[in-house]
Amino acid sequence: MLAAHEAQTAAVHPVYVSVGLAWEDAEIAMLERLLGSPAFARNVAPLSRISFTMRDVYAPTHWAIRGVPPAYDTSDEDVYLAGRNLVLLTKAAVVAAKLKAHRIALGPLAGNPFPDARPEFFSTMSAAMSLGLDHPIEVVAPFLTWEKDAVIRRGAGLGVPLELTLSCMNPVVTGGLPQHCGLCSKCRERRDAFAAAGVTDPSRYANRSPR
Repeated sequence: MLAAHEAQTAAVHPVYVSVGLAWEDAEIAMLERLLGSPAFARNVAPLSRISFTMRDVYAPTHWAIRGVPPAYDTSDEDVYLAGRNLVLLTKAAVVAAKLKAHRIALGPLAGNPFPDARPEFFSTMSAAMSLGLDHPIEVVAPFLTWEKDAVIRRGAGLGVPLELTLSCMNPVVTGGLPQHCGLCSKCRERRDAFAAAGVTDPSRYANRSPR
């Protein structure tokens, strides 16, 4: 959704940073299909895939490495990934400097409780990366005041094929196409957001909602 939103006013160079989390193969498979759709035909460059492992920092027993997310009704705090945006921005900034790009957009939403999703974090990272790379970079979060249902309505309005978007911590691959597990908190948020948006949920869920 973020790439389609940004492409309305500027050229977009999407970047996927692999850090070794359990759901990344499914995300990439879905993302490649998504970016091939007409909604991304204008102003969107081919995907850049880069790596910056966190497997030497997170223990092998970490839920995001094992692919066993907390329960369906868990709070956001229970799925916190320490250093997530710090790592993503660090590598993306080097790519931006190479491309002579000066703006990095991330997609955290309203109510995000994590320390690396605060405006002061983004402004501080902007200054530090600009200094360290000797290349002006601004980090922005266009959806930081948006609820998830508003983002869904925006995506629908832009013609984004919502069935090709993925927000799941334990996706199930069936027939080569990832499905949402239906049992993690991100699946709960997704279902609730589609209902709040008044948009039909085209997602494929491997399991029925626990409630």
